[in-house]
Amino acid sequence: MKRFLLDLIAKVKGSLFFKNIMVIMAGTGMAQVIGFLLSPVISRLFSPSDFGVSGSFAAVVGIITAGVTLGYDQAIMLPKEKEHAFNIFFLSILSTLIVSFLCLLFCLITPASANSLMKTQGSWALILLVLSIMVVGVNMSCQSWSVRAKAFKATSASQMIRSLAANSSRMGFGFLKVGAPGLIISGVLGDILATINLVRVLLPDLAAMRNRVRWVRMKRLAKLYRDFPFYSATQNVINGLSGGLPIFLLTRYFGISATGAYAFGITVLSVPMGFITGALRQVLFQKASESLHQGRSLAALYVKVTAILFAMALVPSIILIIWAPQLFTWIFGSQWHLAGEFARSLIIWLGVVFCNVPAVLFARIIRIQRFVFFYDLGLLGARTTALILGGSYLSASQTVMLFALVGAAMNAFLIFRVGRAVIKKEGPVNLDSLRDFLIED
Repeated sequence: MKRFLLDLIAKVKGSLFFKNIMVIMAGTGMAQVIGFLLSPVISRLFSPSDFGVSGSFAAVVGIITAGVTLGYDQAIMLPKEKEHAFNIFFLSILSTLIVSFLCLLFCLITPASANSLMKTQGSWALILLVLSIMVVGVNMSCQSWSVRAKAFKATSASQMIRSLAANSSRMGFGFLKVGAPGLIISGVLGDILATINLVRVLLPDLAAMRNRVRWVRMKRLAKLYRDFPFYSATQNVINGLSGGLPIFLLTRYFGISATGAYAFGITVLSVPMGFITGALRQVLFQKASESLHQGRSLAALYVKVTAILFAMALVPSIILIIWAPQLFTWIFGSQWHLAGEFARSLIIWLGVVFCNVPAVLFARIIRIQRFVFFYDLGLLGARTTALILGGSYLSASQTVMLFALVGAAMNAFLIFRVGRAVIKKEGPVNLDSLRDFLIED
């Protein structure tokens, strides 16, 4: 048995699937390490209120960009024919331009409302809002095309570029005492430079296939994959609302400083999570879609990857539940003790979210977006209820704890429900099929 396991590990390490994950993790890891190493300095250059304003801006951008491509960026992976995928790519870009234009109109008509939502002042924030929405949409489309083309080195490099640009500019703005605008500008700058790097991957295909893009073909493919704008895009917007809810409601009930502590805490916790899930999401989606085209089983892969993620999350989650407030105070400064209190609760939810990457991806692949759509509606309702009840009757820390417990329970249900759907679709789990999947080049 020992010999078999050693042989399997050696084969997995030599597989293309494993190598692709390592390529992305290398870039993502460097990006995350850079951000984490600089965060103790950055946390002392900006106040919780600065992070609160920046978090409000990011929440608005996140909600809008969740549906900026109408979900067509997620459909780029699915067609067998490269020509069809390229037409879907242009559908995604077109959707981005339309949504960005609509946001521009909103900012021109009601600038005060937009600034009030983001807790900002002045036209600079509105300009950055529209620019950020457009850049993120193009980035999402280019990233999906890069993953389809297996250009994982480019996506990895983009993560490093984003981190270097954003964090170095944050340092500069921090020393200049620019405040919240510095945090916002830094994030947009990082997105712009990362997108430029991804566009370079697209240029050869654009030169070769631009004459194959047709309105008639785009309309036919838009209809064929209409479940993505109907369900996936709407689902993503609902998720964006769920993610932005704590920002908006914590500000209402407990003030902008509490919002900043929440935004900082969740950002710090996302660093180690993003190191693994960012790489896994790209490679797993590409490989699972390829396996689906070839008629191979997905059930064993789903069970095994989910179980591994649970095992990986267990020990770090326990450590943070016990010592997060002390760690945040020691590393980032005494003004971030409340962020540590929030992190102690948030890790309960984020630990389960860390494990739901296969659930989210496989739900799209086996096309059960309708179920996920109604699940996300339920999640939005449950989170809203938890935050309103907490804001009305509990302290800030207790409210975040209630919010985290609701999120953990709902995400655990999603993992179970999607797993059951995958197994029902393909039959009992066969671990031999998983082994073949991992070691195949």
